Amino acid sequence: MSVFITGTGTEIGKTLVSCALIHQRRARGEDVDAIKPLVSGFDPRAVEGSDPAELLTALGRPVDADTLARVSPFRFRAPLSPDSAAAREGRSVDLEALVEAVTHRTTVRPTLVEGAGGLMVPLVGRHTVLDWIKATGLKVVMVTSGALGTLSHTLCAYEALSRAGVETTGLVVSSSGDDPMPLEESIATLARYLPDEVMVPIPRISGIQPWRRAPDLTALWP
Repeated sequence: MSVFITGTGTEIGKTLVSCALIHQRRARGEDVDAIKPLVSGFDPRAVEGSDPAELLTALGRPVDADTLARVSPFRFRAPLSPDSAAAREGRSVDLEALVEAVTHRTTVRPTLVEGAGGLMVPLVGRHTVLDWIKATGLKVVMVTSGALGTLSHTLCAYEALSRAGVETTGLVVSSSGDDPMPLEESIATLARYLPDEVMVPIPRISGIQPWRRAPDLTALWP
């Protein structure tokens, strides 16, 4: 099964979760693939450390022009929503091409698809990441943070997914570093509203390739 990694916002740990899942599945001897078709804030002069480079490292592949084009075919420089980043370059996001990029890869082997920004980030016209997810037919791993406001943001995201008919495989609550309450308390509150959801906390992890030290997340990608 392939999964789509999305979140309640940006910079909340989607790539860490993605890389951890890839690393952990490969450590079990499984043949998996990954793609982050769309990325903004990509600086071609500083590829190392970028989200596509991290995914390639977790996959055990070199980081070069060919592999970058394969893992992230649509890259924009400005650190803005994809529609705004594309407009800065006189371009636009092609939703059909994004869906095709995902469906082409997920038919070959189990593939992790990492989205761009949060669930409701604009892509093109009135389409959002949620529309992209729905068109792929994939189940979602939701990533949220432990920051102030996360309970409302997370429940709103689940309401949007439910209305769109998108299924989830679980939720990761990732520490922001200055969480107003312990992650376990956030999870206990969220569990009152999402009693059947698999939930995993991730403490703040620093250093090089922090995904190597993440807790076991494989239950989120059955």
